[in-house]
Amino acid sequence: MDWKNRRIDALLEQALTEDKAASDTTTNLTIDPDLRATGTILARQELIVAGLGCTARIFEIFGRLDSRLPAQTRYEVVSHPEIFDGVRVRNGQALAVIRHNARALLSCERVILNLMQHMSGIATFTRQFADELQGTKAHVLDTRKTVPGLRMLDKYAVLCGGGTNHRLDLSDGILIKNNHISLGRGVEKTLTRALAGRKPGQRVQIEVRTTTELEDALKYGAEAILLDNMTPEQVKAAVERIKAEEARREELNPRPLGEKPYWIPTEASGGIVLENVRAYALAGVDFISVGALTHSAKAADISMRITAEQRHP
Repeated sequence: MDWKNRRIDALLEQALTEDKAASDTTTNLTIDPDLRATGTILARQELIVAGLGCTARIFEIFGRLDSRLPAQTRYEVVSHPEIFDGVRVRNGQALAVIRHNARALLSCERVILNLMQHMSGIATFTRQFADELQGTKAHVLDTRKTVPGLRMLDKYAVLCGGGTNHRLDLSDGILIKNNHISLGRGVEKTLTRALAGRKPGQRVQIEVRTTTELEDALKYGAEAILLDNMTPEQVKAAVERIKAEEARREELNPRPLGEKPYWIPTEASGGIVLENVRAYALAGVDFISVGALTHSAKAADISMRITAEQRHP
C-alpha cells in the first residue's frame, strides 16, 4: 500500500479533521506541550495485521494540522522485522512502538486504532475463508460492499488476509447482473451490446441464477459466469456444463500452440459463509465472492498503551 497516495492522504486527513485531533481540548489543557511519551500498539487477540503503515503517515499529516506542536518535533515508529501487514500475531503481541510528543500520541490514538482495528478485522476474517479453501483451486473474492470512502483500505485489508480483489469500482470490468438483464431486455441483447462495446482485453461476465439463464449466457457468448444463489450441487452441475462449453469453443477456434486453452472463469456468490464455503470450492468454481468480508467483519481488538518517557536530570 502506498500510504502517500493522494486518495489515502486525503482519507487520513479527513479522519483526523473529523476527530478535531488538532483541537484536542482535554490533552491541550492537561499535558505538558514538551512531554515525550512512548505508545505501544498491542494485539488483544490473535489476528492478521493490516494497516500498520498508516501510523507514520497519520503523524506526518497531524504535524501539518497542529500548529501548536513544538517545532522540529521528532517521532519514531518501530516494529519488529517479523511484524508487517498480512502476518498472523498472537494475543498480547506488540505490533509497533511509537516515540513521539505525548500530545500528538494522545490526539492521534483513536484515529490510528480505528483504522487498524477495522482493517485488521477484515484481514482476520478473510484469512478464515482463505484457510477453508486450502487444497482447492478456489480463491475468495471481495465485493464492492465496502464502507463508503474506505474502499481502498478495505480491499487492501482483504489482500492482507489472503483474499483476492474483485472490481475496484464500476469502471473496472464488465459484470452484467440481473437488473441489467431485466432493463436491457434479456440476456441476448445485454450480452451482445457488452461484447460489441467493450474495450480490448475486457472480459464480459454475466450473473445467472438458473439453468435456463446459464444456457442463454453460454449461447450468446458470455466469457465469465457468476453463479448466484445456487446450492453447491447446482454449482457443480453448472461448472461441468461450462467446462463442456470451454471444450466446444476450443474445438471451434483452436488456440495456437503454446497458448493456454479456452477458459470461462466461474464464480459463486450468495449465501456463502464459513460453514459452507469449502463445499462451494469443492464444487469446482474458480472464485467465491463474499460480501461479508468487508461489510460484516468484526473489528479486531487492538489497543495502545502510552507511557511518559523517563526524564533525566
